[in-house]
Amino acid sequence: MVNKTWIALLALALARPASAATVKLGVINSMTGPEAPIGENLTNGIKLAQEDLKKKGIDAQLVWEDDTGKPQIGLSALEKLATRDNVAGVVGAYTSAVTSAVAKAAERYKVPLVNPVASKEEITRQGYKWVFRVSATTGDYASILLDMALSLGKPKTIAILGENTDFGISGSKSAKAYAEKKGLKVVFEEAYSKGSPDYRSTLVKLKGTNPDVVFMVSYVADAILLMRQSREIGLSPQAFLGAGAGFSTVPFANEKAISNGVFASSQWTPQVSWPGAKEFNDRYVKQFGKPPTYHAATAYAAMMILGEEAAKANGDREKLRQGLDAGSWNGVDGPVKFQDYEGYTNQNKHQMLVEQVQDGKHVTVWPQELAAGKAVWPFPGWK
Repeated sequence: MVNKTWIALLALALARPASAATVKLGVINSMTGPEAPIGENLTNGIKLAQEDLKKKGIDAQLVWEDDTGKPQIGLSALEKLATRDNVAGVVGAYTSAVTSAVAKAAERYKVPLVNPVASKEEITRQGYKWVFRVSATTGDYASILLDMALSLGKPKTIAILGENTDFGISGSKSAKAYAEKKGLKVVFEEAYSKGSPDYRSTLVKLKGTNPDVVFMVSYVADAILLMRQSREIGLSPQAFLGAGAGFSTVPFANEKAISNGVFASSQWTPQVSWPGAKEFNDRYVKQFGKPPTYHAATAYAAMMILGEEAAKANGDREKLRQGLDAGSWNGVDGPVKFQDYEGYTNQNKHQMLVEQVQDGKHVTVWPQELAAGKAVWPFPGWK
């Protein structure tokens, strides 16, 4: 006679879910310092991904490192994660300056790095085998904005103003190259010192060139100050074009007196028809009490991809690298596949979008097949 207790224990064991696959992963992000407001979006997106990986039976044990926005600290963080913590892979970093340093180290230590959002073109133009980028490049930021401008209006001249950081310099360089390719005359180009208290003299010089469109590359604080002072001096081109970053944030949109009508390139919006995009937005708002920027979605996608592939590879770095190299995914951030093309290595051909601030809210207006609203052109003037 079969023991009833044994049968009960067997039934209980069979009813339990299989134990979760455990993977140890690193995160490098700007959690404090001047870029922390956007870094918070990356952190929150990664936390949501960690929850969803758990639902898939993957226990992602995350080791968090704060780079404070400084390349040297980011470099030390990568070295620690690769050696002392022995993680299978890393998601990070946020800024292009930090990511450039981190990517070089990831290649040296042979640890897979999935970059969620840093857009400096050169990051994936080094021939690195261990570095993968989910997000688009500064070239993509420029091309989507200028293609839209040329479709909506007939600008002939452009002024370019970007911060003197890796992101700003790369963004300005990309904008100049694409503008000239499209026949736009660059009448003004200058790199400004990030975090300065006053940009009026630079903006007065820019205004004197009478550009049809103004292209800016800035993080949050500078984006707001530049637009405030543009209003003060009466700068009013056909369009203000912001290369993502600060122009895509809620704090910028909330400044209604200076943000209305401004365009910003974006890598994701809650209005786009990618699988789960709206649900991701609603869940983010419910959990964190504020809308996400595109940085949250790209960070979520990066962690989901790294976590799933690390589990398949059982934490083996070389197998994980091979999985990233061969795989393809589709989710809240759209299709992702790491490819080699036009001098890039392991670069995702990400579909860019353009938002416009309309009455304090970002509205997806370009490309037309993905738009949720109609663009207002030309610049409607200051409120």
